[in-house]
Amino acid sequence: MMGKTSECEFLYEWTGPPIEGTAHTELTWRGNLSKGQKRASEKLIEAIKHKSDLLIWAVCGAGKTEVLFHGIEYALHQGMRVCIATPRTDVVLELEPRLKKAFHGLKIAALYGGSLQRFQIAPLVIATTHQLMRYKHAFDVLVIDEVDAFPYSMDERLHFAVLKAMRKKGVRVYLSATPSKKMIRDVSRGQLEAIKIPLRFHQQLLPVPSFQWIGHWKKKLKKNQLPPIVMNWMQNHIAKKRRVLLFVPSISTMKKVTKVLRKHHLNVEGVSADDPDRKQKVQQFRDDKYDVLVTTTILERGVTIPNVQVGVLGAESTIFTESALVQISGRAGRHPDFFKGDVFFFHFGLTRSMKQAKNHIVKMNDTAEKEFSEK
Repeated sequence: MMGKTSECEFLYEWTGPPIEGTAHTELTWRGNLSKGQKRASEKLIEAIKHKSDLLIWAVCGAGKTEVLFHGIEYALHQGMRVCIATPRTDVVLELEPRLKKAFHGLKIAALYGGSLQRFQIAPLVIATTHQLMRYKHAFDVLVIDEVDAFPYSMDERLHFAVLKAMRKKGVRVYLSATPSKKMIRDVSRGQLEAIKIPLRFHQQLLPVPSFQWIGHWKKKLKKNQLPPIVMNWMQNHIAKKRRVLLFVPSISTMKKVTKVLRKHHLNVEGVSADDPDRKQKVQQFRDDKYDVLVTTTILERGVTIPNVQVGVLGAESTIFTESALVQISGRAGRHPDFFKGDVFFFHFGLTRSMKQAKNHIVKMNDTAEKEFSEK
């Protein structure tokens, strides 16, 4: 994607006058921020003013994008160039129309592999973290969304790309529901400023996952069966007109589980990263075409479906890290009319990750309740 590069070839960079942003930008978004969002928004403007890095630690469904709006507006008014970088192309495609609506008339470039806008210059850029490799000292404010997500969390080259893409006195803003242990240590040592948003935008607590032992479920699956507990849980929700999002540890498991559920005459579809129709299938699930969507971790982030119940089959699998399980749990209860979503971890043995994920959610809820009681 980046083209061939070798030591014997030239690598060009811009050495002319800096390309400035625009001071004539108005925020056309007229929505209201919750108290938590407002505090984070004000902290972001302070960080940009004082040129200090910031972590916005917000629960899944807190409305992190809306928190950025006033900070972006302030930065653009100062003639700064702003970039929102995210590990996944899907998020770039989701953010572009939302930001164009929030800043009507502003030139915005969306950059990802295969994007036709890759060589455009704009005051506001939305890009995958890989695209930052193309930039050197380009941005005054660089927002890294889902900083804990793969591949950014695992690839040192992308961390280097972020540093290289920033101007010398630039500001890094990290967004995450599940920051790394290193980031949390930096916050506790006073090496990184942070602001927490412990409540979702609809001001309701996060659904806390329940643990359910289901025995050797892989043996049952080989016999084209699923544990009765899992089947009953799904059928009870379907009977009440609730949709079910069932996470599984692998693509092969997804295919087998989908096949078994079809034999039980459930209206079901399966989706994974290598499925060319995944966007269409997710949209059909949103449109009530299926009662159950069986998925790999591809849908652990960035998906909002009203009144969806979440199950994790084989939650003991190593792919289900603390971060992944917190994100998966965050798919439930996102809609203000259906904030009491059900989350079940079906397992063949408790793991540290499962316990840590539950503790993480409980602690965020405790923080939210404490803030409420103080007010």
